[in-house]
Amino acid sequence: MALYGSRERYGTVAQALHWLTAILVLVAFLVGEGGPESRVYAPERDAQRILHESLGLAVLAIVVLRLIWRLLDRAPDEPPMPGWMSRSAAATHWLLYLLLFAVPLTAILGAWWEGHPLDAYLIGSVAPMIAPAHDLGVAVSEIHTWLGDAILWVAGLHAVAAIGHHFVLRDRTLMQMLPFGK
Repeated sequence: MALYGSRERYGTVAQALHWLTAILVLVAFLVGEGGPESRVYAPERDAQRILHESLGLAVLAIVVLRLIWRLLDRAPDEPPMPGWMSRSAAATHWLLYLLLFAVPLTAILGAWWEGHPLDAYLIGSVAPMIAPAHDLGVAVSEIHTWLGDAILWVAGLHAVAAIGHHFVLRDRTLMQMLPFGK
């Protein structure tokens, strides 16, 4: 399989970044139980929180790489579809990119405004780099929770649309992103 995309399908790098992002977002969602600040930052939950924060930072790093790769790589040609469907797909993709930035950034800002360091594997503990504003931090952390739910809904819609393309429209939309697709 080619590293770069072709007219018919995405290349190996784009596919790997896509599926790695999907897996990390899902795992981060599943391990991030959320709740009030006292629960999230309870010492007995440190391992779970650090894993969640590490996954979120990994998602942020990968989405930056994805956007850089997107500038260098060729996306496959769209299969024939109505204009509204093409515009909806583009809007959904850009909404997903926006959420992939917004979810980790609201987590970072919320934690720092609440006065908590960011703890992650590989980088350790990063003290707040902004002045504390606890109430603002709590509000931004709540937004993080809503956005975390929203990204799962939008990603779910994205997946359902891809499956619909495959089984209803019978086009190559789904297969061009699967490593084993033809």
